[in-house]
Amino acid sequence: MSTDPFSEILKFTSAESLLTGGFTAGGAWAIRFPAPEKIKFFAVVRGHGWVLIDGEPAPLRFDTGDVGLIAAPRSFVLASEPGVEPIDAMAVFAGTNGTAQLGDGRDFAHIGGHVLLDPASGKLLADVLPPWIHVPASSPHASNFRWLLDQLMEERALDQPGTQLVSKHLAQLLFIQILRAHLKTSRPMPAGWLRALGDPRIAPAVRLMHGEPARDWHLDELAAACAMSRTSFALHFRTVAGITPLAYLAEWRMRLAERSLREHSTPVAGIARALGYTSESAFSSAFKRMTGQSPKAYRNAARTVG
Repeated sequence: MSTDPFSEILKFTSAESLLTGGFTAGGAWAIRFPAPEKIKFFAVVRGHGWVLIDGEPAPLRFDTGDVGLIAAPRSFVLASEPGVEPIDAMAVFAGTNGTAQLGDGRDFAHIGGHVLLDPASGKLLADVLPPWIHVPASSPHASNFRWLLDQLMEERALDQPGTQLVSKHLAQLLFIQILRAHLKTSRPMPAGWLRALGDPRIAPAVRLMHGEPARDWHLDELAAACAMSRTSFALHFRTVAGITPLAYLAEWRMRLAERSLREHSTPVAGIARALGYTSESAFSSAFKRMTGQSPKAYRNAARTVG
């Protein structure tokens, strides 16, 4: 089976989605949520509402089946209509199990959760996400979202044996589908590894580098894998990823090295060999150039924090 860099990075960052609650509402209502400390996702499962995100010029309408994700630390308001005075979310959910009702609860239903990331490696994902993502129910991904939302609502309603585990896996699938929809968006994405993973022209080269990061890859090999000339490949890769192919490989090697230094006791020389460096000194120089620390200093600092 070929390497799947997207799955690999999600595992690398320890991305874990959790469904945390929701609410129903009727009549005029508005709730202000504090700036999230974690990536937050939510979906409208009945009715429609408006999302007003601090720093954005206009409110966003969310209809039934629409899914949103907020990655920036910005407070936001969910409301029946713009202009309704919001109440604080802490007051709404105080003393509840994460589920609340405003008014008669007949007009609107919402579920939400957040994504946990590894404190160290999680920045790799968090830093490339836009402040917010809105996936409308009318998008090509609507059928996948509709099925997941239906299943999540059924699990919450029936509370069957294994509901917590099933809900966790469904929430994880929902998060992955949000990212997939973002990768296929028609809007321009900033250059970076996330955009590179979604670009079919350079995907073969990215898979090769993730599959064998220790190999001494040459530009000609990677270009040939993408059926492109060396010049065209190098130019397109840099446009999409923001860096050259070999710089991308070097950065991924450093991410793998950081994980090994944090989580394992493998000697630095062993990590260097595993990542394709000819000597410990060559690896140490490359690591310090990219991270600002020597491998041993990085390991000691990680253990002190841990």
